[in-house]
Amino acid sequence: MAKKNPSRPTLFKCSVATLLCFFATSIFASNPSSSVPISDEEISERKQACYADIDSGLWGTQCRSTLIEKENCAMKCTSAVCYELIYGSDPLEEGERDYIRSQEYRYCMRRSSVGLTLDQVKGAFDNDVTVRAAAFSLPGSVRITH
Repeated sequence: MAKKNPSRPTLFKCSVATLLCFFATSIFASNPSSSVPISDEEISERKQACYADIDSGLWGTQCRSTLIEKENCAMKCTSAVCYELIYGSDPLEEGERDYIRSQEYRYCMRRSSVGLTLDQVKGAFDNDVTVRAAAFSLPGSVRITH
C-alpha cells in the first residue's frame, strides 16, 4: 500500500504547532520570579537552540538567506521582547558590529529574566557609559553606592 504524502496545509499546521510549542516552552522556561539573572552561558545555550531551529527551517527561508538575517532571527528567537526593544526599529545590517546594542540586548535579557522593568535598558550603554552599580540590584536587595 502506497504511503500518502502529507499535504501542504498539514505541514503548515504542524510547523505552526511546533513553533507555538517552542515559544510556550521558552516563555515558561525563563522564570521571572527567580532572583538570579540569566547567565551568559544560558543565553548562549538558548541562542544555539535557536540557530538549530533556523537551520532546520522552522523560521523560514528568509532567516537562512544571509548570515546577518540568521543572526537577527536568532536574537528574535532568543528573546523577542529584547530584540524588539533594542533592534526592532533598526535591525543589524551586513557588516555591522554594534557592541553597544549587543550589551543592551544582554542587559535586557538579564533584567527580564528576573522580572525587572526594561524601561532604562535602551541607551544604558550609550557614550561608553558603564552599567550603573545598581543595574542588577533586585527589589529588596542591598544597594551599594559609591
